[in-house]
Amino acid sequence: MLLEEFNSAGRDDATAAVKPALDIARWIGAIVDGRPYASVDALSAAALEVAAPLAEDELDGALAHHPRIGAKVDGTSAEAAHSRREQPSVDDATAAALAEGNRAYEERFDRVFLVRAAGRSAEDILALLHERLGNTDEQELAVVDQQLREIAALRLAAAIETEGASA
Repeated sequence: MLLEEFNSAGRDDATAAVKPALDIARWIGAIVDGRPYASVDALSAAALEVAAPLAEDELDGALAHHPRIGAKVDGTSAEAAHSRREQPSVDDATAAALAEGNRAYEERFDRVFLVRAAGRSAEDILALLHERLGNTDEQELAVVDQQLREIAALRLAAAIETEGASA
């Protein structure tokens, strides 16, 4: 869907276009209600700011769809495709370290570790994981909220740009 089409689409079509980026009803509603957007950059900026902050139950619901960082993801779901595209190549040693870090994070925070992987090496992600293990629960909720928004903004912009480029 081109940006112009998104801006003028009916609510159901606009919602369907946004939902794969972040399936949180309040966030989707704010993005759809914020139309029209002057550019994909404006849409991305809105994706970072609307419905802030996300509630803990919204974050937990969204995280339920995210695979563990560094895990090989199979399947044909949108989330699996996003994960394969966004996560860096991981060698066996880094995969083992990430798996151990994921377990420690899940024990500490009772949720999957979430980080914007696009543009980051596996080593950088591992360092961030270890750094974030020192966060308080409140600090980590804020980081997770921001990371989820960054991922959603990237996915939303890529979907609009990719669709627009192929037209």
